[in-house]
Amino acid sequence: MPETLDAQSVLEVLRPVQDPELQKSLVELNMIRNVAIDQGQVKFTLVLTTPACPLREFIVDECKAAIKTLPGVETIDVDVTAETPQQKSLPDRQGIDGVRNIIAVSSGKGGVGKSTVAVNIAAALSAAGATVGLLDADIYGPNAPIMLGLSDAKVMVQASPQGDVLAPAFNHGIKVASMGFLIDRDQPVVWRGPMLNGIIRQFLYQVQWGELDYLIVDLPPGTGDAQLTLAQAVPMAGVVIVTTPQSVALSDARRGLKMFQQLNVPVIGIVENMSYFIPPDLPDRQYDIFGSGGGEKTAQELGVPLLGCVPLEPAVREGGDRGIPIVLAAPESASAKALTAITQQVAARVSVAALSA
Repeated sequence: MPETLDAQSVLEVLRPVQDPELQKSLVELNMIRNVAIDQGQVKFTLVLTTPACPLREFIVDECKAAIKTLPGVETIDVDVTAETPQQKSLPDRQGIDGVRNIIAVSSGKGGVGKSTVAVNIAAALSAAGATVGLLDADIYGPNAPIMLGLSDAKVMVQASPQGDVLAPAFNHGIKVASMGFLIDRDQPVVWRGPMLNGIIRQFLYQVQWGELDYLIVDLPPGTGDAQLTLAQAVPMAGVVIVTTPQSVALSDARRGLKMFQQLNVPVIGIVENMSYFIPPDLPDRQYDIFGSGGGEKTAQELGVPLLGCVPLEPAVREGGDRGIPIVLAAPESASAKALTAITQQVAARVSVAALSA
């Protein structure tokens, strides 16, 4: 053990401390920076791989425990920040300038709460300190503006050296592009596949996304043109599959998952939404309205993680209707806690994949 208290001795005692996800030394990963000593006070910066790190407090505690073994340590001051890694590029797919990670949220069928999960993942990432965008790729049923309180938002087309670009709407720390901003509220979108392909590519490449840690893409249900366009256009960090416990939803979810695997898009995991019902007047009760255990069984059979189970609570619907995602409107609710934990898992898995590539 080092006998003196200096920056080098601090780095030495921290060298055995590992990132739990990457299983590598924090020092070797350059996650320990700016070590300074001042009369028994140790200061340093801990640089995580995502602002939504689920093991943040655990890592800080491990670092403090290691430093306390040094002689002369009186106080420890840790400044925690994050640098989100860039997902790997692919030779046949064009990335988006400034966007580090593109994460799709998809479902095999409609009505399972896919958009609710996508919006809340985006909101939870933003609340954790990440820079986030949401692309509403559900061209025929664009609901993101309502769910993010942007029903009356106006977006502008601006000229740039690369041509006309769309300035995204903004709320809850999230940049948003949606077909809902470009059509009247009751106007149907009656388009064939090539037009759908074109507008999705425009949303990818002709929106002023700026610098983003994460771009969340809310896909329409099914296995159609939108999924194919996205998977073939951009390198994706992965896709989250949303289902409910009932057999019909699980059957469609399996098809959607297999499609992304065939397109060489990493499957981050499965989210079981509406997993059980919590009555607002009996918060200690749970009712399995749509069955139980289906998401876990499907995840095991397909060899992918079950990221979490989100309960069915009236507050989730209320938050979506009011334009305030549940993770922001009622962060202590059971559904918000589940969605936040899911978001942390998604962020952690994306970072591990990027750094392991």
